[in-house]
Amino acid sequence: MKIAITCNGPGETAGWLRPLLRELYAIEPAAEVHVCYVPDDYATGAEPEFVRTLFPQAHVYDAKTYLGTILGRSIAGLPETVDVTLYLGGDLMHAARLHRKLRGKFATYRFTRRKYARFTERAFAIDAANAKDLIAAGIDAARVMVTGNLAIDGALTEVSAAPEPGTPVDGILFMPGSRGYEVHHLVPFFFTAALAIRHEHPNMPIAFGISPFTKMEDVRAAIEAGGDERVFSKRGRLIETPDGSALGSLDGSQTFPILRNTLAAASRARLTVATPGTKIIELAAIGAPVLSCTPTNAAELVTINGPLTYVDRIPFIGRPLKRLIATRISKRFRFHTQPNIDAGREIVRELHGTLTPGRVARVALERWGDSAWLAESSKALRGLYTEHVGAAGRMARGLLEVQG
Repeated sequence: MKIAITCNGPGETAGWLRPLLRELYAIEPAAEVHVCYVPDDYATGAEPEFVRTLFPQAHVYDAKTYLGTILGRSIAGLPETVDVTLYLGGDLMHAARLHRKLRGKFATYRFTRRKYARFTERAFAIDAANAKDLIAAGIDAARVMVTGNLAIDGALTEVSAAPEPGTPVDGILFMPGSRGYEVHHLVPFFFTAALAIRHEHPNMPIAFGISPFTKMEDVRAAIEAGGDERVFSKRGRLIETPDGSALGSLDGSQTFPILRNTLAAASRARLTVATPGTKIIELAAIGAPVLSCTPTNAAELVTINGPLTYVDRIPFIGRPLKRLIATRISKRFRFHTQPNIDAGREIVRELHGTLTPGRVARVALERWGDSAWLAESSKALRGLYTEHVGAAGRMARGLLEVQG
């Protein structure tokens, strides 16, 4: 089997692509997989190497190389034809273009557009509601297959890893995210919240879960700069030793270990403080209680899906206009996390709007100290996605059926 897959950012890579490839190779070891990374504002640039390390048998092309294929250049290793092209992240346009170039059959996961429906051979859905949306977009019902959310399998695999030194057992784990603005502004923001928590509870175990896609030099730049003045953060320093890395206060009185296997750490922490994204679904899968924060203090800095993300580049009016748009988008939705949207109620505690590190610290301590809420939230989150377990295997087998 020859399969081409388009992918983009950290969430899609770790949450969707990783579990799918693990199952695909387990079922069909001889599968020839070509992963094409497409241009995307959510991407960090570290995703291709991450996949090469985990799956050395896969052919992985970065966004620049992928663009060369669209422009007609000959790319070493990329075949002239494949059996299936699968959309697994990024703009659907790229997957459709790659399909036209490599021919074979076309498959998508979760998303579609009406103009692509007629040549979509298989549309994989995360649930019945998603399947209904795909059918409404014009895909024949017989070609829609409900597999479940791939991120659940990814989370359950990652959480089984051994904990790293510094894991905040019964404490608090901060996960600031991997997007550029999250690293630059929310690392110092959460660092300041962690300092406030330690002021109240000097012995509180606290650590930072930093994405494997985030470069440590970016963490250093962020903590030393202290973020935008509107996030009310303090500067700190990055401490690097042979035993690991940590964020430290300038006076040397406080340190917070940096961990890379975030889900293993979250499963042992009592509370995780994070930003919305795929990781919230992964945390739900392992039953980790979460406080999710969406600060709009500097809303023009965030990445928005589609062309609106570039509005701030318009001279003079761009930044205030994007700030207004982003703030209104944030206020439009009752919930910002997928588990709450799926449940129709607040299981994950959410904070929106203009936030201060002090407020985040206060709410985090309230949640951390509420044993009844912690137990109820953990149980509700864990039960929310049980039916999705095995999604990666179902999709892998579905792909093999498509090529047949």
